[in-house]
Amino acid sequence: MITLWGEGRGFRVAWLLEELGLPWRLRPGDMLAGVENDPQFLAINPAGFIPALQDGEVVLVESIAILEYLLGRYGPSPLAPQPADPAFPLYQQFLHLGEAGMATFMFVFVATNILAPEGEKDNWSARASLDWFESRRGIVARQLTQAPYMAGEAFTAADISISYALQFAERTGGAVLREDELAYLARTTGRAGYRRAMDKCTDTRAWVAALAEADA
Repeated sequence: MITLWGEGRGFRVAWLLEELGLPWRLRPGDMLAGVENDPQFLAINPAGFIPALQDGEVVLVESIAILEYLLGRYGPSPLAPQPADPAFPLYQQFLHLGEAGMATFMFVFVATNILAPEGEKDNWSARASLDWFESRRGIVARQLTQAPYMAGEAFTAADISISYALQFAERTGGAVLREDELAYLARTTGRAGYRRAMDKCTDTRAWVAALAEADA
């Protein structure tokens, strides 16, 4: 049985697991609650960040690497175009852009605003991170003028990566999504795999519901 440790970025992994139809279980791991006091988790990832994946003897701790591992180990799957497929370059670009170019920069901005001392919240790094996120967001906007999904006409794991980044920016960074982005998210999050992942990720579901209630 595959074990996913932690939600947060781990939601991307949960979503993919559901899309692939693989059996898995969720092991909670809350960074803010003090994951450094969880010896079972630290035995899996001594660095103490989430998510982590345990599949038999295999342990992985980088979310995009986890997606690639699952697709390679349990594929082939239409969620991951093969190298000879014309959709492969765009798939690769947006799979990694969702984390390396978008979610990571937004995380720096959000973490600074939440965790930094009051006098250090407005700093060069936070402002630059937000600018860098917005520049990469423009690449997504350009792609949406050309196709309904990041790799073209079909939904792939790249859309899991980008959808997570856009939702994270909206929910925590105050980003106002454009109509094209909202329509895109309606397509990606309307999938049964997304709904099943939300059902299993109870902390994520409760957090999203609390945000919706606060905005009401």
